[in-house]
Amino acid sequence: MRIVSYNVRYFGHGLKGLASTAASKSKIADALSALDPLPDLVALQEVETKSLRSRVAVRDAHPAENQLEGFLRHLSTDFKRLGRVMPYRAWYFPAHVYRLGPIKLYTTGLAMLVNSQRLEVISDNGHRPHAITHHRSETLKQVKQTRIAAHLRLEDLQGRRFHLFNTHLSLPTPWAKEFWAQPQKMGFGKNQLAEARAVSQFAEVTAKNEPYLVVGDFNTAPATPVYRYLTEDAKLRGAQEQLKQIDLERPDAFATAGFMRLRMHLDHVFASGDLSFIDLKDTHTFGDRSGPFSGLSDHVPLIATFDLG
Repeated sequence: MRIVSYNVRYFGHGLKGLASTAASKSKIADALSALDPLPDLVALQEVETKSLRSRVAVRDAHPAENQLEGFLRHLSTDFKRLGRVMPYRAWYFPAHVYRLGPIKLYTTGLAMLVNSQRLEVISDNGHRPHAITHHRSETLKQVKQTRIAAHLRLEDLQGRRFHLFNTHLSLPTPWAKEFWAQPQKMGFGKNQLAEARAVSQFAEVTAKNEPYLVVGDFNTAPATPVYRYLTEDAKLRGAQEQLKQIDLERPDAFATAGFMRLRMHLDHVFASGDLSFIDLKDTHTFGDRSGPFSGLSDHVPLIATFDLG
């Protein structure tokens, strides 16, 4: 099986995240459909529904089309051009809405695509994604962006079942005094640790004795307290660490995201002990212009092949 985990920045990287564009959807669809072999699963972070930001700069949008539907339309066009059947079905998991009166300024959420030729979805929590947001106080609760864990239970052609959990953790909170005392930020926040614990416990309880993956934008560097909690306490294995693409002694050596000249490793693909990773083909560090997804988001995708065992 092959999985892609990718923060697509609301398909708005061409406008620095200010608004979604048709060109961004089209280019990401082109890169995804060109992967060989095709991924069986695609976990996306930072995906909208309908809002002012998702539609204001999109000239070809169909009136009733939300952002994920627009992306799937571009993806379907690619497969038709290649003479192939569009294999993907999509699930959306809403997280948060920012409003100005009745107007949705922008929305946040996660999405997952499943290759229906290879996998069947047994169940999902799209109707009610699992809330993981850590609220420091009731006062800040009203303005804090909701964070969630999205879930699919899947079955392959041999009848083997496993689970996929997709998430996007908060940034470390600047309201905690240790934020200013700690020179390193990403993966050191107590709020991040609480959310990582919520994700891992939800995954363990939900999956029961079946294997599972936990993927997403963790806003967390390797070798940090959050990463070590997930790999040591929660006993998950990171694909990049297992396959020696990263070295925990040099956690900044591989960047998955960037802002101006700043480079960060924020994204991860984890698995329970029942699964093993085989390769990370087509996974490139941020800034590597040879990668098929170069320049399409402020993140690069992690692309991993794994064995269900």
